[in-house]
Amino acid sequence: MKIKISKLLSGYFQLLFTVLIMVWIGSFVEWILTDYDENLSALNIIVYKILNDFWAVVALGTVFFPLFWLFGLILKKITTSIFQVLFLIILLIQASLIKYSLTTHINLGADLLGYSYDDIYTTVTSSVSLSLYTFLPFLLLIGLFYGLYWLLKKALNNSRVLIISILLVLIFGSLKLVLINASNEFFQNKIQYLVTDIINFQTEKNKTNANLYGRNDYPFLKPSSKIKDVLKPFFNISESKPNIVIIMVEGLGGEFVGNHTYAGFTPYLDSLIPKSLYWENFVSNTGRTFGILPSLTASLPFGDTGFLEIHDTPSHISLISVLKANDYTTSYYSGDPSSFDRKINFLEYNQIDDVIDESKYGPEYQKTKTNEGGFSWGYPDEEIFNKMLSSIKNKKEPRLDLVMTLTNHEPFSFPNKEKYLEKVDSILNSGKILKIDKEKVLEYKGIFASLLYTDTSIKNFMEAYAKRPEYENTIFIITGDHRLIPITQKDKLCRFHVPLYITSPLLKKVATFKSVSSHWDIAPSLLSFLMNNYKLNPVEEVSWISQGLDTAKQFRNIHQIAFMRYKGKINDFMYKDYLYSAGDLYKINNHFGIYKVKEDELLKTIKDSLNKFKNINAYLTKRNKIYPDSINIYRKPNFKFTDTEKAIIKKLTKELNYDQIFSLAREKAFNKEYKTAQLLCNYILNELPNHADARTLKGRTFAWNGQYKKAESAFLNVLKRNPYYSDGYVALLDLYWWSDQDKKSITIYKKALKNEITNPSVSFKMAKAFKRMEDIQQSNSIVDSLLLVYPENQEYKSFKNTLQN
Repeated sequence: MKIKISKLLSGYFQLLFTVLIMVWIGSFVEWILTDYDENLSALNIIVYKILNDFWAVVALGTVFFPLFWLFGLILKKITTSIFQVLFLIILLIQASLIKYSLTTHINLGADLLGYSYDDIYTTVTSSVSLSLYTFLPFLLLIGLFYGLYWLLKKALNNSRVLIISILLVLIFGSLKLVLINASNEFFQNKIQYLVTDIINFQTEKNKTNANLYGRNDYPFLKPSSKIKDVLKPFFNISESKPNIVIIMVEGLGGEFVGNHTYAGFTPYLDSLIPKSLYWENFVSNTGRTFGILPSLTASLPFGDTGFLEIHDTPSHISLISVLKANDYTTSYYSGDPSSFDRKINFLEYNQIDDVIDESKYGPEYQKTKTNEGGFSWGYPDEEIFNKMLSSIKNKKEPRLDLVMTLTNHEPFSFPNKEKYLEKVDSILNSGKILKIDKEKVLEYKGIFASLLYTDTSIKNFMEAYAKRPEYENTIFIITGDHRLIPITQKDKLCRFHVPLYITSPLLKKVATFKSVSSHWDIAPSLLSFLMNNYKLNPVEEVSWISQGLDTAKQFRNIHQIAFMRYKGKINDFMYKDYLYSAGDLYKINNHFGIYKVKEDELLKTIKDSLNKFKNINAYLTKRNKIYPDSINIYRKPNFKFTDTEKAIIKKLTKELNYDQIFSLAREKAFNKEYKTAQLLCNYILNELPNHADARTLKGRTFAWNGQYKKAESAFLNVLKRNPYYSDGYVALLDLYWWSDQDKKSITIYKKALKNEITNPSVSFKMAKAFKRMEDIQQSNSIVDSLLLVYPENQEYKSFKNTLQN
């Protein structure tokens, strides 16, 4: 028995040694492929990594040892095989996390919790082309694992395992005591970081006091008069309300414009600086795109994983909702699905008039080419701007137009890429002095080409807009959502460093500001300017987190700015000219760079301020204490369910995903349980407002129940949201057939033709409608066209015979 136990233990340690060596190999590969801070020596980096990897494997071995022991007693012969597979899966996860870190320059942590499965799939497939080469490293890893285990099993007997284990613990235990800096998250083992970050996030979430010790007020609610109008001195005030165009540029970091480190590849944006109000030390409030809409348009807190992820949306106001209530036509333009990051939910809550996303581009627009895995984010920047220019022709003024670009994101694919790659070469060979090494530009040539493409797209848009009659009365705001990810970041601040331009023919003077402001400051200042200088219905009280833009020309920071680097944690905080980040304190210099300092008393003050913000953030979002419902006339809440309805939904949808819930709703509808089907559709639409199938099914239940007006409204809503959704046309034509509204059928049919809807059901329904209107010639024409494509279709043949008779 002793021999068997000894053999079992030896086998376990041989497995752990295999895992340890494999993890070290992975870290070595990562070290080779990563651009590290030049201040760190190569020896330090690799020592830090192998040290953290060792203790991560020790922790792994300790956690799984009781399970291994139990399996060994019960399953005996197959225990080692089971744990080989288990540890191999862990190594594959480690390899995937290294790949993620190499792409994003951060470790994956609790932000994983902030994304749905669909969002994760979309993000991964956008930056990874699924081919044999994608899986080849993982196949090599599996082969190397089993080969290495076989070698170690041959080489290590029981006594050697014991000696090596003791030596490793002594060596790495000593290094752990000496190398304090090794604990930095940058050098941590990937799986260990993921697990500990999620645990820390959940622990902090549980500790955060959303009750604030019995507090029941609205902490940020204040009279709108308290927001100073800092923009008026720079503008000529026109008679009519100005149009507002806000361009949110994907990945536009401050380092890529003006005179910063990576500048030289945004010539048009650089040319705007001396013609604009320009904040060169401006920051985003989040490190990814999920934060820009709520921060920029509504100065909102984050919640646990970003404001957009709060499913029971807290009451709030925004630029969108307030300007809509003041006769502005409000629109949002993007090239991707508006459902990603739940943007559509936020926009609809704020009653936006029009959302133009991926589903609303016709065949005349060119979509970004798919990668090898068949994925495309949507439409590139130039097409987004073209769509916007085309769409505004018939829209009533004044307008608020929000534009979100797309191209500066993995996989950095866009039309005429070769032309822009040549432009990068042209800039490098022009003799133009750049702050960045030529080798660095060539390493990231595709990204710099993408910047040139986006810059050109903005230039073309601005020049086209300048020819429009409303140009003279339009204010343009341009900023980045965050700094693009793949190019190495110089420090922890530059991820948030983005430019801000306010430019307009209405400007009477321009200025460059070195003072610090953030996306939180745009809505307060812009609305204050509009309310104080134009005939807007006054908003008596506002609930902005911030007080507005700082227009001081000297470097300073009068704000306290919290940052959510990714969905899940608020670990960064700007206080005066200091940045607190993940436990470390940095001083911010006049050039917006940072260097580490040790000031214990100040560190405590900033930590206390950050903790206070975290508690306020939780209180505001979990207790619905941003803006009182009782005075909020600006929002469009989701469907509100009664307790009885909630109980029905809970019972029917248990363990079902949204596709399965829709199938259940359809089944209920076919069984004439219309109320239940509508309830399930409303439940789906609360989360997925653009779920065309659910909205169409709901409309059909109205029609089947004789509620034709409700059905028509539902179907028209479907087509407004997705004008290229053929089932919406089919449903509407069915409705008009049942309700004898043939003239309306013609209007819808013409719209279908215009949008190149080729669904034969649409055409055939229209042929029958024309027959009923006794327009036999039109009916014949449509059926003949159908028979050319479907010559053997018996239904079409029979109808053709009816027409002839």
